Amino acid sequence: MAKKVVATFGGGKGTGKTSVKCIRMVRSDRSGSYAFKEEMIPVDGVKEFFSKK
Repeated sequence: MAKKVVATFGGGKGTGKTSVKCIRMVRSDRSGSYAFKEEMIPVDGVKEFFSKK
């Protein structure tokens, strides 16, 4: 029988996520079109990321 391999990221068990990927739509002043701004930020900074314009 084949062995099943499971990949884990971030070390051991119980560490939890420390950063998340946030994506926000931003409207261009010049052309009026929308673009997506995405960043990897710490979990604590999510509210600040979405409150920026």
